[in-house]
Amino acid sequence: MSKQKTKKKTPAAPTHDHSRDGHDPALVGCVHTLLQSIGEDASREGLRKTPERYAKALRFLTQGYDLDPKEIVRKAMFTESYSEMVIVKDIEVFSLCEHHMLPFYGKAHVAYIPNGKIVGLSKIPRVVNCFARRLQVQERLTDQVSATLFETLKPLGVGVVIEAYHMCMMMRGVEKQGSYTITSSMLGIFHDDRRTRQEFMSLISRPRV
Repeated sequence: MSKQKTKKKTPAAPTHDHSRDGHDPALVGCVHTLLQSIGEDASREGLRKTPERYAKALRFLTQGYDLDPKEIVRKAMFTESYSEMVIVKDIEVFSLCEHHMLPFYGKAHVAYIPNGKIVGLSKIPRVVNCFARRLQVQERLTDQVSATLFETLKPLGVGVVIEAYHMCMMMRGVEKQGSYTITSSMLGIFHDDRRTRQEFMSLISRPRV
């Protein structure tokens, strides 16, 4: 389940030219064509504004392409002597599977052990959201979050676990509504030291306060 690497480069994100401000005629036109191709009347009342609505929604759901996750971390790094584990758990994750463009959703649990620097707590969910708001696979999303924190904050280690339900498995294909996927990425001391991993896994499995 965990990635057997001590350090890795942040996986490169695809380059996209997204029009996010105002009307996007190309995307709206594509949605209009899509509606027609499935046999719908794109001009009927209920669908008349659907191309614009869908285009706006898709731009929102993929806004992560416009964000720099490393810059999010750099702007909120502080010198601090604290040297024990920091965990932000139960971070809500909403993303789109790149294979079918259907949603997957769940929780992310992120931990790091500082090495002279800490990061503002809210920035960890922001980093998760930055990568989640793209076309994704859960495995890469997990790696990107861990690698970004490891490379930018330079802690002793980073651990990331994501648990998610995938609509592409639930509402189509095998149609297994109860199945969910767990991925993990352990870097630094989280990878090298079994006790550190066990502490992390134990803490995130505890009931909420």
